[in-house]
Amino acid sequence: MNKPNRNTSFHPPGVDTASRASVRRRPSGRVTIEEVASRAQVSTMTVSRALRDPSLVSLSARERVAAAVAQLGYIPNRAAATLASARSKLIGVLVPSVSNAVFVETLAGVQDCVGAAGYQLLIGNTGYSPARQVELLSAYLSHAPDGFLVAGIDDSNVVRQQLAASSVPLVHMFDLVSKDEWSVGFSQRRAGFAIGAHLIGRGARRPGFIAAQLDPRTMQRRAGYRRALRDAGLDSDLEVLTKDPSSVGLGCRLLRDLFDAAPDCDAVFCCNDDLALGALFECQRLGIDVPRELAIVGFNDLPFAAVSCPSITTVATPRYEVGFQAARMLLQIVNGITPTKSRIDLGFELVIRQSSA
Repeated sequence: MNKPNRNTSFHPPGVDTASRASVRRRPSGRVTIEEVASRAQVSTMTVSRALRDPSLVSLSARERVAAAVAQLGYIPNRAAATLASARSKLIGVLVPSVSNAVFVETLAGVQDCVGAAGYQLLIGNTGYSPARQVELLSAYLSHAPDGFLVAGIDDSNVVRQQLAASSVPLVHMFDLVSKDEWSVGFSQRRAGFAIGAHLIGRGARRPGFIAAQLDPRTMQRRAGYRRALRDAGLDSDLEVLTKDPSSVGLGCRLLRDLFDAAPDCDAVFCCNDDLALGALFECQRLGIDVPRELAIVGFNDLPFAAVSCPSITTVATPRYEVGFQAARMLLQIVNGITPTKSRIDLGFELVIRQSSA
């Protein structure tokens, strides 16, 4: 019997020499840029240019690189690119909720802005928890993002210290913070004041306030609303507050609690439209005429507010524009351009509808 030649290699059918070489060179299983260059018969610099800025490479070379990338399943090493350019092309975004329509629209604005500039997003859901916010920030900083967009940092000194130590730029969304920081949004206090003034102007003498979550933005609206009532000489203490997550069902319950405390309540400011819709449903169950016996005002102008029956008076907030403008400001900072304003106030609109007309 002839002994096998130990110097003879066995080549599985359908696997060419270049592929076998790349398998031997990849103990980690990751395809390298050198393998792509070899397959495309170009230099590694050409591969890098073809992937980063195709206009720098001839059409023929681009096509060969594209074919090699597809055949080998090459994924660029983002960490290596970051070291080479000092840019990760990542933006960290922290929002209180990824299911709330308010922040969904804001994230759409952010994506439309940074996506056009070739950036990717690291999106974190803080769940209105300061502790979760700190945890996500720490995790995202390990990815060396070029900047952060945050919808409320809840006055956390830990968060501010982390950002200061990292030197990563931050732009606040929705909150207009001090002029020493960057922010895009509107005045929650002025919006709350406008609602209080509207209810007083239509004749309310015993208005109440219901709120959930009790995040800083909600409490700022409350402060503005209470100020309007105090300025008019009215009682500002009629309110029902809970830290429970907001929902339409919760709006029903909070309105009942409000009437238990003050049966003569003649108007209610709900901290958001979900609670306002629940309050409206509860009035219909109890046979309370809206707005003759009780005026209802919400906040955010979600789509259902305009089509409910009666339609709901609310505050329209520039959710998409907040995201887009905040992202644009952050990209300016990242690129070494100082924005002309540290705070961009996009304003709000009180939309008066049937529930308080």
